[in-house]
Amino acid sequence: MATNETSAGLRPPREPHAVNGTALRFDLAAEAAALMSEPTWRARGHNAKTLVKHPDFRVVLIALQAGARMSEHKTDHCVTIHALEGSLRLHVPGGEAVTLAQGELLALEQTLVHDIEAVTDSVFVLSLGWSARP
Repeated sequence: MATNETSAGLRPPREPHAVNGTALRFDLAAEAAALMSEPTWRARGHNAKTLVKHPDFRVVLIALQAGARMSEHKTDHCVTIHALEGSLRLHVPGGEAVTLAQGELLALEQTLVHDIEAVTDSVFVLSLGWSARP
């Protein structure tokens, strides 16, 4: 195993950063480039980093290689997906597919089952309400 990989997987240690606070600022282009340079991206076709973590709200930066998919899921809260790079296809109930191009934002109602597929190499910001309850 390479010295920059952890025993639990392919992710090398990241520099710690604040995930909560009164005002957090991120260079999304730099964060995306860092995600796509990590071994996890190359080996598994996806990588993610939590940027903001409050008791009731999360923001996650996600990179997916073309063809990679986040399997069907739903949340108890509303979700927004903001495509920063590439093109995404979301599958929602009824067989409907929604394509999200670079720069577009999609808001989903709470409990809407969906999955996300990268049509091309893509980076997006997932913002979602969060609940501490199990």
